[in-house]
Amino acid sequence: MNFTVRAGLPIALFVATGLLPARAQNTSASRTRVHHDAAAAELNRLLDDAQTAVQQKDYESAVKDYQQFLAKQPDDATVHFDLGYVYTALNRTDDAKSEYEKAISLDPKMAAAYLNLGLTLLPDRPADAVGPLQHAADLMPDQARPKFLLATALDRSGKLDDAIVQYQAAEKIDAKDFDVHLALGSALLRNKRPAEAEPEFRAALALQPDSDEAHLGLGQCLIAQKKDQPGTVELQTYLNSHPADAKIRIERAAALVDLGNLDEAMAELDRAATQGPESANALELRARILFTKKQFATAVPPLQQAVARQPQNANFRALLGHALLQAKNYPQAVSQLLVANHLDPTANDVLADLALAEYNTQNYAASLQALDLLSQRVSLPPESWFLRGACYDKLGQPEQALDAYQRFLRLNTNENSDMYFEASSRARALTRELKDKKR
Repeated sequence: MNFTVRAGLPIALFVATGLLPARAQNTSASRTRVHHDAAAAELNRLLDDAQTAVQQKDYESAVKDYQQFLAKQPDDATVHFDLGYVYTALNRTDDAKSEYEKAISLDPKMAAAYLNLGLTLLPDRPADAVGPLQHAADLMPDQARPKFLLATALDRSGKLDDAIVQYQAAEKIDAKDFDVHLALGSALLRNKRPAEAEPEFRAALALQPDSDEAHLGLGQCLIAQKKDQPGTVELQTYLNSHPADAKIRIERAAALVDLGNLDEAMAELDRAATQGPESANALELRARILFTKKQFATAVPPLQQAVARQPQNANFRALLGHALLQAKNYPQAVSQLLVANHLDPTANDVLADLALAEYNTQNYAASLQALDLLSQRVSLPPESWFLRGACYDKLGQPEQALDAYQRFLRLNTNENSDMYFEASSRARALTRELKDKKR
């Protein structure tokens, strides 16, 4: 069955799809008129009045005319469909659903009724819309739109793989449908298939070069493929029209950090912050930029805010502990690193930071405990052996200190470092001290 869009209906009900419901062919054109039969003439008049009312957007009058017709001829599937359509115009979705279902029960092959029933259910009950839209797609196998709507219902129902199959089927029928390319690109991107999504967004832009959504999708799939430079350009194009979108500004800032454009990334974060309180992720990204710039003390406040937002986030605690350690605020660094270690006992970098922070608070035994645990997981780097030697040295355990210093000297390759000089000096002194004790 062919169908056209009935003009004049409000699109609010279907704003999520950007589509209007389908309209059956003009019912009166296919119905035989019997002018010599008074009853038939009355039915024809009701249909004519109803269609005139619809054209004039007088939907309440149309409802009355269709209801009067159905009171006399209740088995007319097309009029049930038309009444459902008018109910749709009035946002009486339950009544519309009922009429579409009656039309289907009377004419199981009325594709437009299945299509409109699916559209009625799609905004709030997408899973329920799948069935009727599948029927519509089956009854109209050569038309792209029913498949696209079925894909939309599947997508919103969480059946992303099935949705992609239907979007692709729609695309095969109509390769110049902007909505199909855009939706398929979005689905592929969310399905972690950015390389497949990229040509879909490019096809959408070829059809509508000014589409903000297509520029956004293209930017996101480029960045997902580590094509950060062109990706940031596409995101900027989107942001030119949507400057208040803080989430996308943060995404662009993250890509700029990967490109090494730290100042531009920080400027994006500052612009995003004007839209309201910064998200925890934005605060973390801000801190990472400051880390790269070695501005550790400046990184502490945003990380404190991030921890306040998500106190159980081990990563935020670890970053704050590291910033405090680098800023030489050792007691607070220990406090944060202990919490981070409790939240994620597997984080080796936290143990390494904790060992150094405990040493600087003169808690040498605790520092050694952290190093012991770390050594059970990984081979200690040279600086950790130096730290172990220094802890034993401070605790007055010369044999253990000498062994640790000697290990450091064997592993260390930078003989010009202060650490190498101090370890060499202490190793010589401890060797003499131990020899003197044996005499």
